[in-house]
Amino acid sequence: MFDYAINVNEEAGSFWSSCDDIPEAHSAGDTLEELLRHAAEGLEVALSIYVDQLRPIPLASPAKEGQRVIRLSALVNAKIALWNAMREKGMRKADLCRTLGAAQTRVDRLLDFEHSSKIEQVEIALAALGKRLVVSVEST
Repeated sequence: MFDYAINVNEEAGSFWSSCDDIPEAHSAGDTLEELLRHAAEGLEVALSIYVDQLRPIPLASPAKEGQRVIRLSALVNAKIALWNAMREKGMRKADLCRTLGAAQTRVDRLLDFEHSSKIEQVEIALAALGKRLVVSVEST
């Protein structure tokens, strides 16, 4: 759903990436392994731009040949789903605050991809929007 494929480029002995689905996402590293470790963080920062600009976050496209897939955490996936559910309903953060009876800081944290919210809190917010979080386990 939100496992984004990145393009890996090597230049002058270092690596950098771009993402077709999230063009704002870029990462770099001195090695390919370092780049891949940083890629999830780069995606999370880029996703914050979508929230700031009140834009829905696009689903991930299937990976093309040569691309690497970055798997975001279950928590980040749930937060993206929450944000997109809000956008579907035309809601802003203040609307979610009212719906949940929650303080602005709590809602800000629920929509901060770098904040380690409790998954239960995201579930509660999704339920308030008529959504249910489903988790599955797949073989790698």
